[in-house]
Amino acid sequence: MTATQVPPVSFSHRQILLVLAGIGTGMALAGLDQTIVDTALPTIVGELGGINHLSWVVTAYLLTSTVSTPLYGKLSDLYGRRRLFQAAIVIFLIGSALCGLAQTMLQLILCRGLQGIGGGGLIAMAFAIIGDVVPPRERGRYTGYLAGVFAVTSVVGPLTGGLFVDHIGWRWIFYVNVPLGIGSLVVTSKLLDLPFITRRRRIDFEGAALLVGSVACLLLALVWGGDQYPWGSATIVGLGVTGAALLVVFLFWESRRAEDPIIPLRLFRNNVVALCSLMVFLLGLAQYGGIVFLPIFLQIVVGRSATNSGLLLLPLMCGLIVSSVWSGRLIVRSGRYKRYPIIGFGVVTTVLVLFSTMSRATPAWTTTAYMFLFGIGMGMVSPVLVTAVQNAVDRTDLGVATSVNTFFRNLGGAFGVGIFGAILNNRLTSELAHHFASGASAVGDPKSLLQSPAAIKALPAATRTGVVESVQSSVTTVFLWAAPLAFTAFVAAWFLRELPLREHSSLSAGEAADGAVDALTETAMLH
Repeated sequence: MTATQVPPVSFSHRQILLVLAGIGTGMALAGLDQTIVDTALPTIVGELGGINHLSWVVTAYLLTSTVSTPLYGKLSDLYGRRRLFQAAIVIFLIGSALCGLAQTMLQLILCRGLQGIGGGGLIAMAFAIIGDVVPPRERGRYTGYLAGVFAVTSVVGPLTGGLFVDHIGWRWIFYVNVPLGIGSLVVTSKLLDLPFITRRRRIDFEGAALLVGSVACLLLALVWGGDQYPWGSATIVGLGVTGAALLVVFLFWESRRAEDPIIPLRLFRNNVVALCSLMVFLLGLAQYGGIVFLPIFLQIVVGRSATNSGLLLLPLMCGLIVSSVWSGRLIVRSGRYKRYPIIGFGVVTTVLVLFSTMSRATPAWTTTAYMFLFGIGMGMVSPVLVTAVQNAVDRTDLGVATSVNTFFRNLGGAFGVGIFGAILNNRLTSELAHHFASGASAVGDPKSLLQSPAAIKALPAATRTGVVESVQSSVTTVFLWAAPLAFTAFVAAWFLRELPLREHSSLSAGEAADGAVDALTETAMLH
């Protein structure tokens, strides 16, 4: 029998919920760690020093988690999802424990990089496992749950970080991952009993090295540009040129020389994979243009506390959960999915324009409504695009296709940090020069202002008003720049080819039988 003739395996609703319980714990780790550190950064610098390297605490994790994502996808197609998912948890736990034990800023940065290597596999593997066990036609019922876990932990992160810093110390923002991770390992060991076929092929180490080098250089150029170094400096130009050159070599290697490419370029000849990659990249950019700068607006312009601003983001997360679950259930009923990215990107574009009109005078209920709608738009996009990609590829490519989708979204978010951060800083410098004769020097470094709302509150009333107005204009400018990116994704969504959703899971009966043989063989070797 050929691979396509092998009958599929069906999983009961109870079995799928057990699988969800296993991977949901890993998703919680990833969601929590993306935001819990931010609150503690000032305290960490106060104890360890090294304020000049502060950005690396975030950059190291962002860099390694982004570049490792495609590697997890490819390796999971060769060696099975469960092994890679549990390996990601173990690496993440080791990195977390070492972060908590760090005695210098350099040690913390290196350990954050190790932690990111584990974090890169948690989200990609979670959605790949769902793709294995849930038919695309039914997947909408379950992806909303994962989106909800990630959204809730992302909101809880800053609040938890603040409580730990205030009461038991910043090191516990890393130590808290250890019991959660151990629990996740226990749950996945008992519940993630997934069959698989081990495919013995040569790993494309050369392609992996070229990809890591290219992405690392480009990300560093964007993160450092306009911050650590001027945009036209030799360092930034050199990183950009090196990253572009390595990307060209990577594309040549993958298309002409690699026996089993780490990212098969043939995937992008598929209309669905190519357009979904573009759309999630733009979503990552637009999302950072919206979410990352909302707390700055709420804390500095509106005058909310850090904890209160985190709570004020709850409407956004509620909107995301409601729309992801709701759209998923509608897809189950109709089998149609193209309309939801179109509507979602339309809503995101509209709300970003509305965000750009906000000011200190905007009523709280209006801001809340905007954030809820923004979450509604995002929830109708990301889970649906993952389902579309998984439905459009052969099951042997499911892991790498899912991780490529996650990779482009992370890449968009990473680029968003650099691009919108540069727009914000440049605009703020210009606005301060407009309000004060001596420019930014009258109130300090623009970047330092954004990181210290308390320092702004301590300024004299007249000076504080000028600074707040400058920040307001700068943040709303970022929202306005993000809107065309979301609109581009809205246009692309109209060209997405809507394929009939398959009604069977990606695991076949043949794989189940071979998986059982593999399990018996491993048991015999152990005993």
